[in-house]
Amino acid sequence: MRHDATADTVTETDNRPSDRVLALEQMSLRDLEQVFLDGATPDLDQLAGWEFRGLNSPRWFRMLGIKKFMKGFYKRDADVYGYNCPVVQNAIEDPWIAKPDDANPKRFGFYRVSHVDPTSRDNEYLHAVLLDYGRGGNPRTDPSGGLRDYLVQVDPADPALYLGKAYYAIGPLRIPTASFFILERHRPGLTNVGLR
Repeated sequence: MRHDATADTVTETDNRPSDRVLALEQMSLRDLEQVFLDGATPDLDQLAGWEFRGLNSPRWFRMLGIKKFMKGFYKRDADVYGYNCPVVQNAIEDPWIAKPDDANPKRFGFYRVSHVDPTSRDNEYLHAVLLDYGRGGNPRTDPSGGLRDYLVQVDPADPALYLGKAYYAIGPLRIPTASFFILERHRPGLTNVGLR
């Protein structure tokens, strides 16, 4: 799916990343940091109910088998939560195909989404929203529970493109992972908590 910001509609595409995503993927970490700092605060209602194609940066994430992924966002009562889905690690320009299959993707690495609270420990970027895996209901033994992702909207006029920055929590420490991720609206996702 591709979002047309001017028409505020979603149209079918061939499920490949846009030129803007490919341009962001080619940027250095330093340039991505500036894009992130210039980003706008996402509207949680624009995230909920959608799945997004994701790309991790830098390029060496391909060797780890996690270059491409999907994230979904859904509402539970008044709160927004999310999940990750593994995808086939084909070429960046190729379609996103969820695993084990596109109709029934595996969902894991759950997180709660909220505006950044300036009084909390996780307050690195006040203009972002926080994806807190420690509040997503993951098993205690799941290492994803330490992830804290900050997410901004790249263009205030386009709610289909986002840039995220990952940190890892170890006790009171917050360790930057030296990585960013790009999200582009893909398709309608879950509309409620009926995934577990």
